[in-house]
Amino acid sequence: MEEERFITSTKIADDKALDATLRPKTLNEYVGQDKIKSNLKVFIEASKKRHEALDHVLLYGPPGLGKTTLSHIIATELGVQIRITSGPSIERAGDLAAILTNLNENDVLFVDEIHRLNRAVEEILYPAMEDYALDIVIGKGPSARSMRLDLPRFTLIGATTRAGMLTGPLRDRFGVICRLEMYSPEDLAVIVKRSAGILDIDLTREAAVEISRRSRGTPRIANRLLKRVRDFAEVERNGKVDTDLCKHALDLLEVDSLGLDYNDRKYLAAVMQKFEGGPVGLDTVASAINEEAVTIEDVIEPYLLQLGFIARTPRGRVCLPAAYRHMGLTPKTATGEQLGFKE
Repeated sequence: MEEERFITSTKIADDKALDATLRPKTLNEYVGQDKIKSNLKVFIEASKKRHEALDHVLLYGPPGLGKTTLSHIIATELGVQIRITSGPSIERAGDLAAILTNLNENDVLFVDEIHRLNRAVEEILYPAMEDYALDIVIGKGPSARSMRLDLPRFTLIGATTRAGMLTGPLRDRFGVICRLEMYSPEDLAVIVKRSAGILDIDLTREAAVEISRRSRGTPRIANRLLKRVRDFAEVERNGKVDTDLCKHALDLLEVDSLGLDYNDRKYLAAVMQKFEGGPVGLDTVASAINEEAVTIEDVIEPYLLQLGFIARTPRGRVCLPAAYRHMGLTPKTATGEQLGFKE
């Protein structure tokens, strides 16, 4: 399951305190996403000069890339307060009305997983975003009447990992749309070094590069790996983190040189060994590795697709040559034992 994966980019319970400690506070401290940062600097400065609320912002991209962090930074740069909630937690229109009416002028409202908003709540949000007003219906039946309640001007920052699930009317109301990309190893190495400094970890530059290579382009995973490597260093090396220690610790954690973990290799092993590299249907693979199809599709496959290790074809999943090369195998020699996967 997803919550059992150490290498998952989705937030786990152990990440909460770590994220708060390592979160950058300003755009200058924020590493990576240079195009987004340069554009946001202009938009924020312009809104401050006009003494207006920043246009509504949509942040989308894979989990773990810093959408929540960026929302905090935007509020800090604007010099306003931020109110945080999530799509699933706003169950009724009254919940949204209570949040909006408690905002101050130019405040930021951050809604995580905005694609999961209830449709009735979403319709209430339209006039709030466009006209800074709430249309409330009082009473029922023939005696019902509508009342418009003015709201302070605010900035809605919506975050989603599935921009395609947003309705057209909601998406069109965002004036600033930012797609966060996966991080380069170079940027991740900078992030790891910065985090090591905050956590007072004696980390070499080469060790930071080694961690970044195995972090799947995701800062959240990089920081999580750093924390686990620190544990090995404190027990086995008096706190010193070098390349050899990193390789030793991450190998024990079953995170290989490209960031693949046991679940990734188990998936590849099933397709290579049991189905001769494919094509094979998703449900068939799910049954073969005793995993839910939705977890495979949303958690395991995206990174393998990004690496060019698999393809989703009309006939099913196929392992590509890059996957065999990474395993040091050819299609004819791909046995379960060689892949590091045993029944």
